[in-house]
Amino acid sequence: MRPLRFVALGDSLTQGVGDPVGEGWRGWAALLAEGLAPAGGAPAEPVDAPVEFTNLAVSGAQTRDVLERQTPAGLALRPDIVSVVIGVNDTLRCTFDIHAVAERLDTVYSAFRAQDAVLITACLPDPGAMLGLPGALARPLARRQRAVNAVVHALSERHGAVHLHASEGEWLTDRAMWSADRLHPGERGHRQLAVRFHAVLTEAGLATGPAPSVEPELPAPTRSAGLWWLATAGTGWVARRCTDLLPQLLTLAADEVRHRARGTSARLDLRASHAVASALASLSAVEQPDAA
Repeated sequence: MRPLRFVALGDSLTQGVGDPVGEGWRGWAALLAEGLAPAGGAPAEPVDAPVEFTNLAVSGAQTRDVLERQTPAGLALRPDIVSVVIGVNDTLRCTFDIHAVAERLDTVYSAFRAQDAVLITACLPDPGAMLGLPGALARPLARRQRAVNAVVHALSERHGAVHLHASEGEWLTDRAMWSADRLHPGERGHRQLAVRFHAVLTEAGLATGPAPSVEPELPAPTRSAGLWWLATAGTGWVARRCTDLLPQLLTLAADEVRHRARGTSARLDLRASHAVASALASLSAVEQPDAA
């Protein structure tokens, strides 16, 4: 009897950044893997480990990377459970296109569901709010993340995924849940995600092992640690993103200010909603001939 196979796809969040163990990262997916095994009782045939976990997530990955690189590797492993948690890095690029994001995710979800794998997805908080950017800069990023979340939510329902609303909850405003960079969960945050994923999987009858512990092994990062990160590594992180995104983000911010001054900010939200609806409708139109 082979072990249950759990494969994780995504970016730095799934890679485990913010939850250091030894020389590397652990993260919510590794913590969750421990709770997917049966709680008790010996299997009919012995196995080396009850869960075979493979983490294919890479820091900085976008939906294109998941589609073109991680998905082929994941499909080759023929997982029983696969997590696809991605999209934040797409919102931080000048090439952001919600239509392309929707098409890629639909292809990835379809490929794993065709293998009868249980699909795990999640909506995520917007990076602008987590980094504490000024309103005119944060609002365009928030609008993009809401668009990605809307697409993920709709496609998760379409493909029968087990979906977690990770963009909601008190954990978002609890400083102890976040690492020094203010963008990735710390150990407590990763444990909180693992527990919440375990709960929705248990509700669906898919997780039969004990829930991951919420008790951290390391202390939460201090405020001074966060300031030190911003003054050192954080400067480089922002600079790398700014090279690509900042010119467009400044244009978006200027547009935001103009609409706000005219009292027409709702038009920007409406435009984003129409883009999401159009992206999802185009997928339905492509799938319709096959269903006929």
